[in-house]
Amino acid sequence: MRLARIAHPSGVAFASIEGDGDDAQVLEIAEHPFGQPNFTGKRWPLADVRLLAPILPSKVIAVGRNYAKHAAEFGNEVPSEPMLFIKPSTTVVGPNAPIRRPSDVGRVDFEGELAIVIGQPVKNVPAARAASAILGYTVANDVSARDLQKSDGQWGRAKGFDTFCPLGPWIDTSIDPSDLALRSEVDGELKQDGRTSDLVHKVPELVEFVSRVMTLLPGDVILTGTPEGVGPIVDGQSVSITIDGIGTLTNPVQDV
Repeated sequence: MRLARIAHPSGVAFASIEGDGDDAQVLEIAEHPFGQPNFTGKRWPLADVRLLAPILPSKVIAVGRNYAKHAAEFGNEVPSEPMLFIKPSTTVVGPNAPIRRPSDVGRVDFEGELAIVIGQPVKNVPAARAASAILGYTVANDVSARDLQKSDGQWGRAKGFDTFCPLGPWIDTSIDPSDLALRSEVDGELKQDGRTSDLVHKVPELVEFVSRVMTLLPGDVILTGTPEGVGPIVDGQSVSITIDGIGTLTNPVQDV
């Protein structure tokens, strides 16, 4: 199932997307998408609704340096345990929403990532049971103010600006995340070309590790890290991140 959050003619709702291309339809879900969804019977062509961020998490937990070649491109070692940092919920925006780039922070980079969406409250879940805690997967862009990341040491400011965590276009609940192609393009030019099979710490391990630190709530998001090839984005550009089997997340860049 592909779960989305949409703005439709009567308001905002969660929905399931059926079909592809011009024939795609969205089926409204009553209340929330967790557990067995209840459908209202309302449906629209996908072209007649606007896709929003597919989930509004209480927290976004991100994992740093989880691809060896990305760590190496900045002269870093891969940590022996997952390196965690938090992005505020206010960083989250949806497809086609602008990444609002502060004009006074220096270099701002895109980082294409696979995102895990949690489906139920969990604490201390073992890796062997991690799949039962996961609602599905979506595409993420861990936007980063690179100069601040270097100067601050701590990453909260560099990673925490409003709009610095685009998510979308929807959540796929059935895909196997172990070996997916991930590509990032800026204005149509390929920048990142990686595979999730190159993750140092794999999805089950990440869910186990994070849930030992903090309780994960339904809708919480874990960003799994980015492959090599990250780079700067500037006003007027457009960033598209594609994960095969899930879809493409595209966002314009605007200076503020």
